[in-house]
Amino acid sequence: MEQRDAEQARIAFAIGGRPLAPIPAGAGADGLVRAETSAGQGAPAEADDPEPSGSPGPGAPSAAGANAEAIAAEAARAAARRKDLQTRLWTAAVLIPYVLWVIAHGGLMYLASVIVIGLLAQKEFYGLIVDKGAKPLQAVGLVFGAAVILVAHIGNEYHAMLLMTLSLLVMMGAQLRKAEIQEAMASISGTFFGVFYVAWLLSHAVLLRKFTESAAAHYDGAALRTIGFTPETGIFLMYYSLVTIVACDAGAYFAGRAWGRQKLAPAISPNKSVEGALGGIVMGAVFGLGTKLAFDLFWPDASEALPWSAAIAFGLVLCVVGITGDLVESLLKRDAAVKDTGALLPGMGGVLDRIDAPLLGLPVMYYMMLGYIFFRLD
Repeated sequence: MEQRDAEQARIAFAIGGRPLAPIPAGAGADGLVRAETSAGQGAPAEADDPEPSGSPGPGAPSAAGANAEAIAAEAARAAARRKDLQTRLWTAAVLIPYVLWVIAHGGLMYLASVIVIGLLAQKEFYGLIVDKGAKPLQAVGLVFGAAVILVAHIGNEYHAMLLMTLSLLVMMGAQLRKAEIQEAMASISGTFFGVFYVAWLLSHAVLLRKFTESAAAHYDGAALRTIGFTPETGIFLMYYSLVTIVACDAGAYFAGRAWGRQKLAPAISPNKSVEGALGGIVMGAVFGLGTKLAFDLFWPDASEALPWSAAIAFGLVLCVVGITGDLVESLLKRDAAVKDTGALLPGMGGVLDRIDAPLLGLPVMYYMMLGYIFFRLD
């Protein structure tokens, strides 16, 4: 019996190492052949055949593994968003008290703050133009940017606009002195647009802060006092405008994260949603009215000039304009293929990223107030 088993094993190794089926007793040579055939066609099938259909191959990830990777990636993104939000809140905790204080303080400190913010934002804007391949006249543009804000403080929007005209003439002359003439149009237009988009629009922060004085250039001062305008009105108007715009931005951020489904402008800013914008408008309008209520209770002389009906209407307009300003800046960044205009403000990006909504909101508030006075005094 043992000799027979040994002979069977020897034959198995001779035909390629395949195990032979047991040979029944008395089978003889014919039984041996059938055993070899069975060994070549039957038993090896379990070892040599591919894995059953539906099972992943040796190099393919399993469904459970792919799902685990997706969960880990989503957890990492959520952690990054939480960290970004914490950083943004810390930055806001530093900036907000100073902004509130400098608005209330006014004077040269306020003017200097606006000029510094304008220069930083304008420099970031010129960086976008450089990323597009153009070469703006940065020094000329920055000088006129600061000058426009200064002239708005000394005079009014009319004098600032006159300086804007002069800046364009100087830029044309400066371009004539450059050796490169291939990008002359991009250089002049880009430099001038930086002065207009940042400095000219931001100069309305100065005009709005001293609104009663600015409005006196258009209307009789005594008539302005009869409808509630005082030297402190500008403080309220700045607080009201900025609180409304910033609250709208914050509301859009949180509402978009919670309920955002329908894209607002997918080609420009894929993360913004219609639901977020609606949430921002509601939150901005509510916070604006809260600011009006707080001033009516504790500083009524400052807020008397803006009635509740106008506060409601103007708040809604400011929210829509602020969202538009945010989208405009996103469009410029998308065109330049950059995520942020800078990294000066942790969690917020650059200065231009932070003031994109007020850049449009403050001028709109200024001219809405002038229009309101026109209808009140007409």
